[in-house]
Amino acid sequence: MREPQQYETTALDLSGSQYTVEQTGTDENFQPEYEARDVTGDTIFRCTHQMYEGNDTFPFLGTDGTELFTVEASGNWDIAGDYLLTDSQTGKELVVLDNDFSLFQDTWRIRDSEDESLVAEINSRGSLITVGRKILPVGQWIGHKFEITDSEGTAVGTIESGFAVFDQYEITISDSSSVPIDPIVAGTVVIDAIQGN
Repeated sequence: MREPQQYETTALDLSGSQYTVEQTGTDENFQPEYEARDVTGDTIFRCTHQMYEGNDTFPFLGTDGTELFTVEASGNWDIAGDYLLTDSQTGKELVVLDNDFSLFQDTWRIRDSEDESLVAEINSRGSLITVGRKILPVGQWIGHKFEITDSEGTAVGTIESGFAVFDQYEITISDSSSVPIDPIVAGTVVIDAIQGN
């Protein structure tokens, strides 16, 4: 298996330990828009969840509008499935985000795009909160917590949101040496958009 650094994108290559991902609103087609910022508040990318003919695509753009990388579903209406992250600068397929859809727990795995070995995992914490977010009329506004683990199952960080109409996630990585940061920050956008949060 490759080292975590080999899964980072060419144009981004994040190295910090704290990030914010926020749904900032929707575009003219009512598709959710996102922005990610570093600990100083500087924008690192923007993204609009694009859905054309049932296919989910996420183009991640730098502040100058340059496409940094993309995440695209492997199939139509892929609520539980695979999402491929490709470096737009090199065309290289880096990782696959795959989701096991469950009413009680959200489990997302970040896998090597070639051999499918596990690189990291993002799991929701608390089955009652997870169920509430999915079935209550205002469930999507309930705050959520995820735990990030490395390929060995060791906890290395968290992703947390509070009660809000538009989700804002605070990402904290306690050990960046064992997980790739770029796919985790990008994955936060994908998780929120796909699960309708």
